[in-house]
Amino acid sequence: MAVRVGSVVLGASDVRRAMGFWCRALQYVPREEPDDDWVVLVPASGSGPNISLGLSGTPVQERPRVHLDLYADDQAAEVERLVGLGASRVAWRDYPPDADFVVLADTEGNRFCVIAHG
Repeated sequence: MAVRVGSVVLGASDVRRAMGFWCRALQYVPREEPDDDWVVLVPASGSGPNISLGLSGTPVQERPRVHLDLYADDQAAEVERLVGLGASRVAWRDYPPDADFVVLADTEGNRFCVIAHG
C-alpha cells in the first residue's frame, strides 16, 4: 500500500467559523455534518486534499512550522477576496525583496500564504 496525504489539519477555537471561511475560500464542503469540535472539508469538485478543522486551545504560532500555500493566477485579486471573507493581512517582517507570496491569517489566526503562480 502506498501512503498519501489524506488531510491537512488546522486547529481552531471556533470550528464552525473556520469551516465557513475555508468553505468559501476554497469552494470546499463538509464531508459529513460538522461537530462543534471537528469537521473534514472536501473539495466540492471532488479533486484535491481534504482540510480538517479540529477544536484547539493552543495559541496560534507566529511562525508556524506547517502552513498552507494557496496558488493564485491573480494574486492581488485573490488576496482581496480572502480578506473580504474574513482573512487578515499579517505584517510579515521577513518578506524578501522579490517575494512572490503574501502572508494572511484565517479567521482563527492560522497563517497561510497566497503565492503568485504563473
